[in-house]
Amino acid sequence: MTLSESASVSYFIADLHLAENRPDITACFLSFLKHQAPEADKLFILGDLFEYWVGDDDDNPFVLKIAEALKALSNNTEIFFIQGNRDFLLGKRYALKCGMTLLDDVEKITLYDKELVILHGDTLCTRDEGYQAFRKKSRSWWWQAIVKNLPLALRKRIAENYRKQSADATAMKSQDIMDVTQEEVETTLVNNQCQLMIHGHTHRPNVHTFKANNKEYTRVVLGDWYEQGAWLKFTPQGFELLSEPFQR
Repeated sequence: MTLSESASVSYFIADLHLAENRPDITACFLSFLKHQAPEADKLFILGDLFEYWVGDDDDNPFVLKIAEALKALSNNTEIFFIQGNRDFLLGKRYALKCGMTLLDDVEKITLYDKELVILHGDTLCTRDEGYQAFRKKSRSWWWQAIVKNLPLALRKRIAENYRKQSADATAMKSQDIMDVTQEEVETTLVNNQCQLMIHGHTHRPNVHTFKANNKEYTRVVLGDWYEQGAWLKFTPQGFELLSEPFQR
């Protein structure tokens, strides 16, 4: 995908995990949309915008408020969205309300004459075999068809229970299992013929450089929004990981 360029600045964010019980995250995100994001011609949201998503038919005031803010931004800034492991059921209906363009799980783009591959990042964590098995099942058409036909209230209860179970399971896993597998990183970069990757999911913001196949590669990890706002500013001159504390 080759993107049009105008303002020559783009932002990347991921892992906000927006939820009604975290008004501090919501306030920081709305402030970001009002003050930082409008200077950009593009905003890329690389998954887990919400703590969980049970379907586009959930029109509660909270998700509509987020949609309205994103839609207002989309009048001047292109917004792109890749589903995460928490909001993989977010689809075309809600994306339309937000003015967002849905992208594939792994997307190769050309930005300011640079080729890069962007993704949420969960597919890179191949050592987490339990999660990868669930991911494969939950992305199937039949599983999603069954879930989407359940009553909305039941879907919400299931999502809440799964979130608690996931938190308990995560606490039992080693940091090594939950991090990316270097081999999968290299395979994804080589398959997409890119030397730059941007992803979220692991909540470990950093810029990693390494050599493989006699080439230099860079992997940029976005920060989560649990304790502060976090984004990547990308321009023709380079990129920078930025953060902003919550207003107390």
